[in-house]
Amino acid sequence: MAKKKRLVVMVSSTVYGIEELLERIYAILTKFGYEVWMSHKGTVPVISTKSAFHNCLHAVEQCDLFLSLITTHYGSGKEDATALSITHQELLRAIDLNKPRWVLAHDQVVFARTLLTNLGYDDAKKRAGLKLKRNPVVDDLRVIDMYEAAIRHDVQFADRRGNWVQKFVSPDDAQLYATAQFYRYQEVERFLEEHLNDPDVVGRRVAQEKKS
Repeated sequence: MAKKKRLVVMVSSTVYGIEELLERIYAILTKFGYEVWMSHKGTVPVISTKSAFHNCLHAVEQCDLFLSLITTHYGSGKEDATALSITHQELLRAIDLNKPRWVLAHDQVVFARTLLTNLGYDDAKKRAGLKLKRNPVVDDLRVIDMYEAAIRHDVQFADRRGNWVQKFVSPDDAQLYATAQFYRYQEVERFLEEHLNDPDVVGRRVAQEKKS
């Protein structure tokens, strides 16, 4: 019998300041049997004729599962000051494709959003007018835009799906979440098959789980 293809998890994040966490997540996911695409480890498939940006978006399109880490650093890849970073566009692409996805957001990003909302800066357009001084906390307010995209802030509350975002403070928090969500390899694989093949099956399964 042919060997069954491993599920591919793409880990999307900036690297600065979370190298140790990325190493941990890579080790955990590979131990669980996944193929892990992570730029930090150099495992994202690269097509030499394409740009880094296009290779990253192509990886989002080709992966089975998508794990996003939203940190206080916005990331690189911007053509100019107003362009979106690569990690931001990866997340938006995963949402657009309705990829099975899991999102972690740093506590300071969530706190910054709450603070600015209370000050009247409750959407991306209003925040765009603010200018940050160089600081060691949040380096670009568009990390909040990423968080709002992940929680499906643009969708009416009753219609939001795939909007769970787990807050983390320490690398241990993030590691625990990744472990809890991905250690049941066969269950994740079954979820993926249902997600892609038959939405009605997914609905029936959810209904059954609510009753149990």
